[in-house]
Amino acid sequence: MDGETDSELAEDYRGAGFNRRLGFGERPAVVVVDMCRAYFEPDSPLFAGVPDVADRCRDLVTAARSAGVPVLWTRVEFEPGGADGGVFYRKVRALSVFDRGGPLGDWLDGLAPEPGDVVVTKQYASAFFATSLASSLVSLGVDTTVICGVSTSGCVRATALDACQHGFVPIVVAEACGDRNPDVHRANLFDLDAKYADVEPIETVLANLAS
Repeated sequence: MDGETDSELAEDYRGAGFNRRLGFGERPAVVVVDMCRAYFEPDSPLFAGVPDVADRCRDLVTAARSAGVPVLWTRVEFEPGGADGGVFYRKVRALSVFDRGGPLGDWLDGLAPEPGDVVVTKQYASAFFATSLASSLVSLGVDTTVICGVSTSGCVRATALDACQHGFVPIVVAEACGDRNPDVHRANLFDLDAKYADVEPIETVLANLAS
C-alpha cells in the first residue's frame, strides 16, 4: 500500500491473517541452495555481490555438522547448449554458465559437500522439481528445511515454496541468502515470511540447531 512503512505493512498483513509462525520441527535439515562460484565471481553474469552470505552459510553448515543435523546441497548443471534446460534456459541466457564442465558451477572454497552428504543436481529453480530431494528428506525423517543460499528471488524462493507444498516446514535464514539487488532480496523475504515460510535471523536458527 502506498505510503506505508515496513512496520505498518507488516501489521496490515498480520491483521489480514498472514505471517503466522510455523516454528521449528523435531527433525531439521539444512538445505544449501546453489552456493557456487557463479554468484561470487565478479566477471560472472550471475554475480550477486553478497560475500557475507557465504560466511553465514558456512556458519550454518558448521553448526549443523556439530549437531548431527543432515546437510543437503543443490547444484545446477545442464547439457551443453541447454537441451535439458527447457524454457527456463531459454528465458535466462546467463544460465549457460552452468553447462556441464563450466568452472562457475564449482563449489566455493570452504563450502562444499562432504562424503555422505546428499547432493541434488537440478535444471530448474526449485530444488524439488524433477529431483530426488523430497524422497531424500523423507528417508532422513526430516520435517523442517533450513534453507540458505542464492538467489533469494529465484532458487531460494522456489525451494522454500515447494518445501511448503511438500509438507516440510521451510525456515529461510535471512542473513544466509542473498540476491543481486537488496530491495528484491527484502521484498522476497517479506513475501515468503507472509505466506510460505518462517524467515528467521541466523542467531535464532543457530540456537535451534545447537539445541
